[in-house]
Amino acid sequence: MSVARGRAASSTATAVGAVAAAGAAAFAWGSLVERNRFTVRLEVLPILPPGDAPIRVLQFADAHMAPWQLAKQDWMRSLLDLEPDLVLNTGDNLGHVDGLLGIQRAFEPFAGIPGAYVNGSNDYFGPVFKNPISYFSPGRRREYSPANLDTDALESFFENDLGWVGLNNVARAISVNGARIELFGVNDAHRRWDRLDLLPAEIEDLRENEDPLQATSVTLGVTHAPYRRVLDAFVTYGADAIFAGHTHGGQVRIPGLPALVTNCDIPRDQAQGLSSWTHAGRSAWLNVSAGIGTSIYAPVRFACPPEAVLVTLIASDQTADDIGYS
Repeated sequence: MSVARGRAASSTATAVGAVAAAGAAAFAWGSLVERNRFTVRLEVLPILPPGDAPIRVLQFADAHMAPWQLAKQDWMRSLLDLEPDLVLNTGDNLGHVDGLLGIQRAFEPFAGIPGAYVNGSNDYFGPVFKNPISYFSPGRRREYSPANLDTDALESFFENDLGWVGLNNVARAISVNGARIELFGVNDAHRRWDRLDLLPAEIEDLRENEDPLQATSVTLGVTHAPYRRVLDAFVTYGADAIFAGHTHGGQVRIPGLPALVTNCDIPRDQAQGLSSWTHAGRSAWLNVSAGIGTSIYAPVRFACPPEAVLVTLIASDQTADDIGYS
């Protein structure tokens, strides 16, 4: 081998080694540090009628809970300190056959606070190993095993222990701080369990029975997976704001760029955060949470830390400064 070839081979080996070392460091950061670097994202939406008091909405998404994840549970419990007026849970709570134990511990402090939930597929089915490359093939065939999680027990805990209302293909109205909030939602759209055809009658019945002395202050749509068909329908049905999860914000991202994958048909630049969704000349605010957890078979996040979201709804004639947000 010539000296030149030897030097080239050595340079190539050095480059490959550097790339491998950088990859190992990134994986270590994503699996050991970032996936446990829990954050709270703060948003303000001026969508309440003038004169209404602010409403603090705390959104939980994609906990994918396993019973041994005590740090995650402790952090979720601590969010009671944010003093939410309303809790919205956008699904995929369970990440293990015994995950309900962790969910009960995490949410127990929120008993009695008004809340609502929809289900994701991981409230019915336990996690399985998937090739991460498959997420780059939207038309991939999905193989599903029979449901193996205790969905009935999960829903009973939410409704009977916490006092939350279920929004799986139904509409409900609740009172929060004296304001009437209209809520409607769908079951997991990723499995095509959303029944958008049922919602118009649900919403019409809800509005037909509205108390004339307490007009609706705001209408919120709730879904696990933010598929376009769901978002379009929610806008048509009059949602002022829509809350969703499912995407994990891409979970592994390149810093400064949109999500690489969304696991649904939402645009990649709307896979996390607050944006606007427009359909047929009408718009609604859209908040997509990056979620709190990961599958136990893919325990890594990069440039996309886990999050809960506190969205403060304020009157349309107020600003963030009026309520002390800079």
